[in-house]
Amino acid sequence: MFRRLLLLAALFTALSGCSNMKPEQFAGQQPTLVLEDYFQGTTRAYGLVEDRFGNVRRTFTVDISGDWDGSTLTLTEDFLWNDGETEQRIWRLRRQGAGAWEGTTDDADGPALGRLSGNAFNMVYDFNLKLDGRRMKVRFDDWMFLMPDGVLLNRATMTKFGIHLATVTIAFHKAPAAGRAAHAAE
Repeated sequence: MFRRLLLLAALFTALSGCSNMKPEQFAGQQPTLVLEDYFQGTTRAYGLVEDRFGNVRRTFTVDISGDWDGSTLTLTEDFLWNDGETEQRIWRLRRQGAGAWEGTTDDADGPALGRLSGNAFNMVYDFNLKLDGRRMKVRFDDWMFLMPDGVLLNRATMTKFGIHLATVTIAFHKAPAAGRAAHAAE
């Protein structure tokens, strides 16, 4: 009986895909990510959702309008999914101290806790995911990395009870000011 429990615990740990990565590991990495600067104004992103087996289930684009008022970064995200579904989500991120952020959105279950260091931002939160007409509470471990040329890469793992369900990969592109004006006219 003890062996079975030990084997089950080992299997559960292996399936959960725990990461030991910490934002502080990226303290010296450049370019430095400043959330309120990067997301101020308009940003466009392209993403995909892969199930636990690596199969792409959905793709999307998202246009983000960001506003920093000195204490709160408000991100209005307008999603267009490849099946034609549209969705809007509004995040409100507040700085909580050196490198610490707290975020809220209507679909989150409690606050999202974020840490920013160097070119990396990690945010962990519980989210009420819309799935087949109902809601399912899942956990997101969301990582963003600022790359050269205004590209921000985002990889989020979605779990339930510690079991990996899906991975969301997003590439944000901060267009130059002239490009943003042209995009807004589309």
